[in-house]
Amino acid sequence: MTLDWTDNPVKPLKVGVHELEYICLGPPPQEAPTLILLHEGLGCVRLWRDFPLRLAQATGLGVFAYSRAGYGQSSSINLPRPLDYMSIEANEIFPELLAKAGIDQFILVGHSDGATIAALFSGHRADDRLMGAVLMAPHFFAEECGLSEIEKITKDYKCTDLKSRLGRYHKDPDVAFYGWSDSWLHPDFRNWNVAECLNSINVPVLAIQGRSDSYGSLIQLGEIMNRCQNSVSLQVLENCGHSPFLEEPDKVLTMIRDFIASQIKLTGQGNNGY
Repeated sequence: MTLDWTDNPVKPLKVGVHELEYICLGPPPQEAPTLILLHEGLGCVRLWRDFPLRLAQATGLGVFAYSRAGYGQSSSINLPRPLDYMSIEANEIFPELLAKAGIDQFILVGHSDGATIAALFSGHRADDRLMGAVLMAPHFFAEECGLSEIEKITKDYKCTDLKSRLGRYHKDPDVAFYGWSDSWLHPDFRNWNVAECLNSINVPVLAIQGRSDSYGSLIQLGEIMNRCQNSVSLQVLENCGHSPFLEEPDKVLTMIRDFIASQIKLTGQGNNGY
């Protein structure tokens, strides 16, 4: 199957037993490499807002964004999620998605959980199509600051209108929310650590984090610098929290554009001369 390369596909993408919503922007894979967006633990296609469109415009590359199972308008899942759900996504589900989508050369752009999934795929898979990875607010192990923030937002979900607000984007907000929060707040998740995947990443990496990120400290970026063997660029945004692409979109778009121009050799057409 090849993708219906449009921002409003007629049918979802079938991956395994699930149907995944997606959008495509910019030139298709036969004309230019593709930036694949991997969303956060409460994210989905629509919660990227206008970032996919602006990213396609800024880079001249194709952009593919999808909602993982249990998020957005994609198929639901059974709870609880396994505690290694990010590794399962990176090592089992995402490779099948690539095969079904027919995407050739690509650069991963992940945020939060999505950044972790991008790092896990980059470190555990030898894939010549992978050209680079952009990791925004990644996490490779649990920190007390992040767990405390998830405890707070879980209370908000039960006591405020957060559920109804998430319901604007997720057809089953309980599955989206508790699939994420119950995993992170499980007692065994305090021992979760996947930093070893960074040792094997052999493509250029751009890591971006807000200094005021309440879900993780700059120790996470230190792991990238200490472990990755290839070219690494670390960018810390002042006065920015957990969502750099929403809080500082112009700076993030410039960082990604410059990273691609300086670190990644692109082939094909429609790439703004890179």
